[in-house]
Amino acid sequence: MATTTSGTAQVELAIGGMTCASCAARIEKKLNRMDGVEATVNYATEKAKVTFDADAGVGVGDLIATVEATGYTAAEPEPPRPGAADPGPSDEERADEELRPLRQRLITAVVLAVPVVAMAMVPALQFTYWQWLSLALAAPVVVYAAWPFHKAAWTNAKHGAATMDTLISVGTGAAFLWSLWALFLGTAGTPGMTHPFEFTIARTDGAGNIYLEAAAGVTAFILAGRYFEARSKRKAGAALKALLELGAKEVTVLKDGREVTVPTAELRVGDRFLVRPGEKIATDGTVVEGSSAVDASMLTGESVPVEVAVGDAVTGATLNAGGRLVVEATRVGSDTQLARMAKLVEDAQNGKAAAQRLADRISAVFVPVVIALALGTLGFWLGTGQGLTAAFTAAVAVLIIACPCALGLATPTALMVGTGRGAQLGILIKGPEVLETTRRVDTIVLDKTGTVTTGRMTLLAVHTADGVDEKDVLRLAGALEHSSEHPIARAVATGAADRAGTLPVPEDFANVPGLGVQGVVEGHAVLVGREKLLEEWATPLPSGLKSAKDAAEKAGRTVVAVAWDGEARAVLEVADAVRDTSAEAVRRLRGLGLTPILLTGDNKAVAEAVAAEVGIDEVIAEVMPQDKVDVVKRLQDEGRSVAMVGDGVNDAAALARADLGLAMGTGTDAAIEAGDLTLVRGDLRAAADAIRLSRRTLGTIRSNLFWAFAYNVAALPLAAAGLLNPMIAGAAMAFSSVFVVGNSLRLRGFRATDG
Repeated sequence: MATTTSGTAQVELAIGGMTCASCAARIEKKLNRMDGVEATVNYATEKAKVTFDADAGVGVGDLIATVEATGYTAAEPEPPRPGAADPGPSDEERADEELRPLRQRLITAVVLAVPVVAMAMVPALQFTYWQWLSLALAAPVVVYAAWPFHKAAWTNAKHGAATMDTLISVGTGAAFLWSLWALFLGTAGTPGMTHPFEFTIARTDGAGNIYLEAAAGVTAFILAGRYFEARSKRKAGAALKALLELGAKEVTVLKDGREVTVPTAELRVGDRFLVRPGEKIATDGTVVEGSSAVDASMLTGESVPVEVAVGDAVTGATLNAGGRLVVEATRVGSDTQLARMAKLVEDAQNGKAAAQRLADRISAVFVPVVIALALGTLGFWLGTGQGLTAAFTAAVAVLIIACPCALGLATPTALMVGTGRGAQLGILIKGPEVLETTRRVDTIVLDKTGTVTTGRMTLLAVHTADGVDEKDVLRLAGALEHSSEHPIARAVATGAADRAGTLPVPEDFANVPGLGVQGVVEGHAVLVGREKLLEEWATPLPSGLKSAKDAAEKAGRTVVAVAWDGEARAVLEVADAVRDTSAEAVRRLRGLGLTPILLTGDNKAVAEAVAAEVGIDEVIAEVMPQDKVDVVKRLQDEGRSVAMVGDGVNDAAALARADLGLAMGTGTDAAIEAGDLTLVRGDLRAAADAIRLSRRTLGTIRSNLFWAFAYNVAALPLAAAGLLNPMIAGAAMAFSSVFVVGNSLRLRGFRATDG
């Protein structure tokens, strides 16, 4: 949907028909040539973000026409509809619908190509008319299954460009057309013709040679690679879906004194709605009745629940962890903080251009060289009077041998083995585009809550007054807190049960909103909560406990005071505990040449205490969720290549914006979908292993690509000299493929760093 401000309009177009990153670059170049137009095209999300001058007479129709003239399709995507009653087909259904044609072509190619390759390479299978059966099986593979390559090659040719598609189309087309000529006009169609199992180097006129197995085999292998890449690329938009699904689906609205349950999409500004304990707040609003503790860590990253009362603002999708609230809606639909964060994620994904595939970059140079060599070979043999047939044989042989079957295996096999090994180690790699970034990353931004820390409030320390037994404090305080729903109370109760054993049941219990709890336990009148609660009962903290409280608060911890029978007995320190493995993880990341930075929405004191504990020097604290993206962007503007590790919704946009996003698998779906790598175990040490594994996998892909070309380049002189027979062509294809697979399998030996 287009938005307009003072003559400048902005529109997002869904682009179809792109097969590689160079397609995206071509569309971007064409759009930016238009007057008053600025465009960025993302191959991964298949979207173009275009800003244009509406006053200059440029319209959305003109933009779409330009994209279509470039050989692709364009349309305005439908806006997301959070909470809509009829959301239409799911993302999975749409992705499956788009992948179905590619899957059908792949299945066709594999089923038909396997017997063609087998008959060509195994003389025992070459019965009297085997060559004609090969033609019948190979024709649908080359014409139907390989059609996307031919179409893309034609589009590239019209714009004077060459990609891997050009190489595949030219090579398979040459092999197939030559085989047709040899079968119908040469001697290859003679009953009883065989490919002898010999590697003799001798000049022939090519009339008895067919290369159908090369045409069919290359198509099948490369389609398999494309299919697995397309499957991983389809996940690019899933972060938005995960974000939109975070909100409450239904809400209890108060109308004329009645409680009416309606879909969240029907909420309007000014509506009053009820939020019970444990429910999500449906939309941004202001509390008009009640008080509670709201767990906003999912959105803000704040580890301590926020106390809210009448007049306080609350955010949609946060969790009501305490009492009953009545909230008046102030923002709904696309105006809410959650929707704005979804927009930030989308903008970040669109701004992160996918790395152009290595194979395409090589092909851009290799294809013109091969075509020039083929034409040179043709001219040379014609010039030496060897005859038209011999000249064409040598020229076509150059094109056939230049189409490396292993090129289609180079990326997917390494990626398959690398991702498989990663999964065993708790690391999920999303796609090949991710790998190129890991090599360049020099800075790693670590979210605090849920990443460096556990993300759960934990009882860390107990300070008692003189003569007071710690177990008595924990037993009495834990018994009262066990009856409360407050997250801090749960932390105290859990810690008390772990340290002091079974907790008694209070004889009396009362919640004091915003201050704490009180009751009778084992005959003692007990108070647990803020210092203010004790002061209201004329029970001040003695100097020793006061000093402990001040020191704990200075370190950013939450302090819970405990008193019974009219006397203050202890203070408890509660905080989001640092993970046991975080300090070691930071050390490993430094060992990989990365500079760690701690980023958090928490206050500076908390952040600096955590950073000092794990060995991080640079801290950026008190950052709002929407500002995390700006922090990442600022670091990138300084020339740094930034990795980001996070787990919450508040990290999703920054994960998408970062050059490399690593999501903790223990975090929210939105963060996991926005990240490039997922650390399943939720152990920060896996971040270092993930970067090491990604770099190793990228190195394997690079060496695969080198060898995929090397075998074929070595055979090019034989082809140009007219000395290439089908067995040598087949052997070059087979050996390079076997080498690539073997090289990829070495990734199975990757080991996580020992503690």
